Amino acid sequence: MESEVKKEKFNWFTMFWEGFISMSKLGRTLWIIVIVKLIIMFAILKPIFFPDFLKAQVSDESEKAGYVREQMIERSSFDSEE
Repeated sequence: MESEVKKEKFNWFTMFWEGFISMSKLGRTLWIIVIVKLIIMFAILKPIFFPDFLKAQVSDESEKAGYVREQMIERSSFDSEE
């Protein structure tokens, strides 16, 4: 006899949403501030302050690997001379 127990899929979004809704007003406000700051840091500031440097130097993936290898060897030999 097999019991037909339907396993319900766990919904992560519902868990977090219910926790967010049941928070105090101060807690919700602080979490909204944190989320807005993260969006600003990653969506706006990252492309401005951290451009894709390798894209400007080389075009192919193998050339990128070669460029990084050369730079690492060059910099490590420079550090060992001091």
